[in-house]
Amino acid sequence: MRTRYLEDFTVGETFRTAAFTFDAEEIIEFARLYDPQTFHIDPVAAQKGPFKGLVASGFHTVARQFRAWLDLGLLEKSSLGGPGIDELRWIAPVRPGDTITTEVEILKIRKSRSRPDRGVLHYSMIGYNQRSEPVISMLNVTFVRRRDANSEG
Repeated sequence: MRTRYLEDFTVGETFRTAAFTFDAEEIIEFARLYDPQTFHIDPVAAQKGPFKGLVASGFHTVARQFRAWLDLGLLEKSSLGGPGIDELRWIAPVRPGDTITTEVEILKIRKSRSRPDRGVLHYSMIGYNQRSEPVISMLNVTFVRRRDANSEG
Protein backbone atom coordinates (compact mmCIF):
# COMPACT_ATOMS: atom_id res chain seq x y z
CA MET A 1 0.00 0.00 0.00
CA ARG A 2 1.09 3.55 -0.53
CA THR A 3 1.64 6.12 2.17
CA ARG A 4 -1.49 7.82 3.35
CA TYR A 5 -1.73 11.31 4.74
CA LEU A 6 -4.29 12.51 7.26
CA GLU A 7 -6.85 13.36 4.57
CA ASP A 8 -6.60 9.86 3.11
CA PHE A 9 -8.06 8.14 6.20
CA THR A 10 -11.77 7.77 6.93
CA VAL A 11 -13.44 7.22 10.29
CA GLY A 12 -14.67 3.62 10.46
CA GLU A 13 -12.15 2.37 7.92
CA THR A 14 -10.50 -0.90 8.92
CA PHE A 15 -7.25 -2.58 7.99
CA ARG A 16 -5.95 -6.07 8.63
CA THR A 17 -2.27 -6.81 9.08
CA ALA A 18 -0.35 -9.81 7.89
CA ALA A 19 -0.24 -12.64 10.40
CA PHE A 20 2.83 -13.27 12.51
CA THR A 21 3.71 -16.31 14.59
CA PHE A 22 5.54 -16.39 17.90
CA ASP A 23 8.13 -19.06 18.53
CA ALA A 24 9.69 -20.06 21.84
CA GLU A 25 13.17 -18.84 20.94
CA GLU A 26 11.98 -15.34 20.07
CA ILE A 27 9.78 -15.18 23.18
CA ILE A 28 12.74 -16.11 25.40
CA GLU A 29 15.19 -13.80 23.61
CA PHE A 30 12.89 -10.76 23.90
CA ALA A 31 12.08 -11.50 27.54
CA ARG A 32 15.71 -11.97 28.54
CA LEU A 33 16.40 -8.48 27.23
CA TYR A 34 13.27 -6.62 28.35
CA ASP A 35 10.95 -8.63 30.63
CA PRO A 36 12.88 -11.42 32.37
CA GLN A 37 10.05 -13.00 34.31
CA THR A 38 10.22 -16.78 34.72
CA PHE A 39 7.09 -17.49 32.68
CA HIS A 40 8.70 -15.66 29.72
CA ILE A 41 12.24 -17.08 29.88
CA ASP A 42 12.18 -20.58 31.42
CA PRO A 43 9.93 -23.16 29.72
CA VAL A 44 10.35 -25.70 32.53
CA ALA A 45 9.66 -23.30 35.41
CA ALA A 46 6.83 -21.70 33.39
CA GLN A 47 4.92 -25.02 33.58
CA LYS A 48 4.47 -24.35 37.32
CA GLY A 49 3.63 -20.66 36.85
CA PRO A 50 0.34 -18.81 36.50
CA PHE A 51 0.02 -19.55 32.76
CA LYS A 52 0.99 -23.25 32.96
CA GLY A 53 3.57 -22.75 30.22
CA LEU A 54 5.78 -20.28 28.40
CA VAL A 55 4.06 -17.07 27.27
CA ALA A 56 5.21 -14.00 25.38
CA SER A 57 5.76 -10.76 27.23
CA GLY A 58 2.89 -8.37 26.67
CA PHE A 59 5.45 -5.79 25.59
CA HIS A 60 6.71 -8.23 22.95
CA THR A 61 3.16 -8.66 21.70
CA VAL A 62 2.70 -4.88 21.51
CA ALA A 63 5.94 -4.49 19.56
CA ARG A 64 5.12 -7.25 17.07
CA GLN A 65 1.58 -5.97 16.59
CA PHE A 66 2.75 -2.41 15.97
CA ARG A 67 5.42 -3.65 13.55
CA ALA A 68 2.76 -5.53 11.55
CA TRP A 69 0.72 -2.31 11.36
CA LEU A 70 3.73 -0.32 10.15
CA ASP A 71 4.56 -3.03 7.61
CA LEU A 72 1.35 -2.13 5.76
CA GLY A 73 3.23 1.01 4.66
CA LEU A 74 0.35 3.39 5.27
CA LEU A 75 2.37 5.66 7.57
CA GLU A 76 5.76 5.18 5.93
CA LYS A 77 6.25 8.81 4.93
CA SER A 78 3.52 10.47 6.97
CA SER A 79 3.99 9.34 10.57
CA LEU A 80 5.32 11.93 12.99
CA GLY A 81 5.25 9.62 16.00
CA GLY A 82 2.70 9.72 18.73
CA PRO A 83 2.09 10.77 22.31
CA GLY A 84 1.17 7.33 23.58
CA ILE A 85 -1.11 4.36 23.80
CA ASP A 86 -4.37 4.34 25.76
CA GLU A 87 -6.27 1.45 27.25
CA LEU A 88 -3.64 -1.19 26.55
CA ARG A 89 -5.02 -4.61 27.53
CA TRP A 90 -3.41 -8.02 27.45
CA ILE A 91 -6.57 -10.09 27.12
CA ALA A 92 -5.15 -13.59 26.81
CA PRO A 93 -1.68 -15.15 26.92
CA VAL A 94 0.26 -15.50 23.68
CA ARG A 95 2.06 -18.84 23.54
CA PRO A 96 4.71 -20.32 21.25
CA GLY A 97 3.03 -21.25 17.98
CA ASP A 98 0.27 -18.64 18.29
CA THR A 99 -0.33 -16.68 15.11
CA ILE A 100 -1.62 -13.14 15.57
CA THR A 101 -3.46 -10.97 13.07
CA THR A 102 -4.34 -7.40 13.95
CA GLU A 103 -7.40 -5.41 12.98
CA VAL A 104 -6.97 -1.64 12.98
CA GLU A 105 -10.01 0.66 12.95
CA ILE A 106 -9.81 4.42 12.44
CA LEU A 107 -11.80 6.05 15.24
CA LYS A 108 -11.16 9.78 14.97
CA ILE A 109 -9.32 12.17 12.68
CA ARG A 110 -8.52 15.72 13.73
CA LYS A 111 -6.51 18.48 12.08
CA SER A 112 -4.07 20.15 14.45
CA ARG A 113 -5.10 23.64 15.47
CA SER A 114 -1.56 24.71 16.29
CA ARG A 115 0.46 22.85 13.62
CA PRO A 116 -1.16 23.11 10.17
CA ASP A 117 1.23 20.57 8.63
CA ARG A 118 -0.27 17.69 10.63
CA GLY A 119 -3.21 16.15 12.38
CA VAL A 120 -4.03 13.46 14.88
CA LEU A 121 -5.16 9.96 13.99
CA HIS A 122 -6.90 7.90 16.70
CA TYR A 123 -7.29 4.18 16.02
CA SER A 124 -7.93 0.93 17.80
CA MET A 125 -5.78 -2.16 17.37
CA ILE A 126 -7.05 -5.60 18.33
CA GLY A 127 -4.85 -8.66 17.89
CA TYR A 128 -6.54 -12.03 17.34
CA ASN A 129 -4.95 -15.44 17.60
CA GLN A 130 -5.43 -18.29 15.14
CA ARG A 131 -8.71 -19.22 16.89
CA SER A 132 -10.08 -15.68 16.31
CA GLU A 133 -9.82 -14.96 20.05
CA PRO A 134 -8.72 -11.44 21.01
CA VAL A 135 -5.37 -11.47 22.83
CA ILE A 136 -4.42 -7.77 22.91
CA SER A 137 -6.12 -4.43 22.40
CA MET A 138 -5.07 -0.81 22.56
CA LEU A 139 -6.06 2.65 21.43
CA ASN A 140 -3.29 4.48 19.57
CA VAL A 141 -2.76 8.11 18.78
CA THR A 142 -0.39 9.08 15.98
CA PHE A 143 0.55 12.47 14.59
CA VAL A 144 0.23 12.27 10.80
CA ARG A 145 1.36 14.70 8.11
CA ARG A 146 -1.35 16.47 6.13
CA ARG A 147 -1.18 16.04 2.36
CA ASP A 148 -2.19 19.68 1.75
CA ALA A 149 0.57 21.03 3.99
CA ASN A 150 3.08 18.52 2.62
CA SER A 151 2.63 19.77 -0.95
CA GLU A 152 3.03 23.44 0.00
CA GLY A 153 6.69 23.10 -0.15
